[in-house]
Amino acid sequence: MANVGEIQPQQAANVHEFTTAMRQLKGRSGLTYRQIEERAAEHGEVLARSTLADVLGGKVAPRPELVAAFARVCGDEERVSEWLEARDRAVSGGGSQADSADSDDSDAEAGAPTQRTRRGMRQRRVPALLLGITVVSLGAATVWGTGIVGAPGGSGGGGGDASAPSGKREAPPRGPVEIRPALADNLCLTDGHAEGYDSLVAVQRPCQDVAPQETELVPAAGGTFRVQWYHPDHGRGCLNVVTARTGAALLEPWEDCAKTSRFHLEPAASGGGGQYVLRVAGGGCVAIGGSAKSAGAPAVQQPCDGNAAQVFSLSPAT
Repeated sequence: MANVGEIQPQQAANVHEFTTAMRQLKGRSGLTYRQIEERAAEHGEVLARSTLADVLGGKVAPRPELVAAFARVCGDEERVSEWLEARDRAVSGGGSQADSADSDDSDAEAGAPTQRTRRGMRQRRVPALLLGITVVSLGAATVWGTGIVGAPGGSGGGGGDASAPSGKREAPPRGPVEIRPALADNLCLTDGHAEGYDSLVAVQRPCQDVAPQETELVPAAGGTFRVQWYHPDHGRGCLNVVTARTGAALLEPWEDCAKTSRFHLEPAASGGGGQYVLRVAGGGCVAIGGSAKSAGAPAVQQPCDGNAAQVFSLSPAT
């Protein structure tokens, strides 16, 4: 695998930095969680994607056997011993994603029979969005699937354009749906990681890799709705606009849906059948940032300008 040497797990001072290195290795491999699980099974190893997602999401520290299998599957088999040594130093050094104050959770290892708790909560200070979004503090909320507390970043909207919402509103489809970007209709909006942000956020990935997660558009006040995710391991969470260190306004799932962003569903100006704009209540539209046709590109909030990256199709999940 090219450029693996750039990833240096031995420099990780704590579990958070070590899992960051693991996410980098996964990104370099180009493998999905499902592919990693399947390739591990081909070599007689168990590497459940739900367990790996917990590890890379910062919920639990990785067990040694998981690290070894992960490194081999992701193409860094020659440095398995380095990964294991780095893992041991990171775990003994403490400081998980919840920092040293959450030492009770830093010893919880993936694969061990632990009970889901929220002892590992931390306060994330979210600065004002750099896209002209005004962030109003409404109290802390728990980030979906992590037990981590994050500060609000647009619970009722906020956005890059101050103009009033326009266009005909439409009722969202009922039941589980697929949200597909118009520029990459083989991809679906689901969870993943984005540069400059540690927790799971909305990204576009191949639709066949979305399961077992489900997406549903849940009616809210004033003709708006919330984008709700359900995952057997993480439970339910709704998307909320937050900001990353890069300044991008990302969509992060929070467990307390009442504190999350609301959206209007409007037909796209292109007039294409079944194509819509997701306008954030209060201003701004959802778009695919970066390379809009690439798997892994994050969903972001942008000023509404009608560009193709702000158009999505909605259809019942199959």
